[in-house]
Amino acid sequence: MAIRKPAVAGYFYPADSNELLDMLDALVPHIENANKSPIALVVPHAGYIYSGPFAGKGYALLRSYKNRIIPPTVWVLAPSHFYPFRGVSVGPYTHWETPLGVVPVSPKVQKLLYHAPQLITDDPLPHVREHSLEVQLPFLQYVLGDFYLVPLSFGDVDITSIGNVIMNHLDPEDIIIISTDLSHYYPDHIARQLDKVTLELALSGNWEELLKREACGRYPWATGVYIANQKRWKPQLIAYGTSADTAGDKDSVVGYATISYFNY
Repeated sequence: MAIRKPAVAGYFYPADSNELLDMLDALVPHIENANKSPIALVVPHAGYIYSGPFAGKGYALLRSYKNRIIPPTVWVLAPSHFYPFRGVSVGPYTHWETPLGVVPVSPKVQKLLYHAPQLITDDPLPHVREHSLEVQLPFLQYVLGDFYLVPLSFGDVDITSIGNVIMNHLDPEDIIIISTDLSHYYPDHIARQLDKVTLELALSGNWEELLKREACGRYPWATGVYIANQKRWKPQLIAYGTSADTAGDKDSVVGYATISYFNY
């Protein structure tokens, strides 16, 4: 096995499994009588004390997938913050590890490498220090139990090309997670004005203009919106706020949003 070890456990979220489970208990609300689970989510990726309450509201909608006879396949589309490159990397790993255990990588990863070598690589460098994909995994382990992972770290990539490749390998029961934060380090009132425009573009399906906005995950996000347009998925804003809501400092904030997509 080639295991991708945690890079930010103990920093972005607790390294102790019991402490982590206690935090997830607090962050992911219990929703009664949820009619249908989303097929895709947009969620933030900051430290759990900052963005966890926003992400938790989205992940709560996935509880009905838990402990299915056939574990779902989850595509996590996340940005590379530290390693600039062109294309998308799935990494060379067979498993990803968190304090809650190991997650197997889906066989679909090898199919992606075979069918789209011009777009998709197994370069480990985008993954080594990256938090944007890793921080989603404990949430997924908590709400789903077992699942297979398709880990996609995005560099600069053509949206329609990568979107079409993903759709060609996407099954109806698969789940897509899109990892992004919104504006960074503005005063709270300015951040909310900027994020309002960004969210309007995303919710209206305008991935071309969304790609021009200030969001660290704009490439995976625009890809998700492109796919949603093609599939006719319907978006719903679940939560929005800034780090001022969780950390209290209004002078320099980061924006967070959670959006669900339903297949109807």
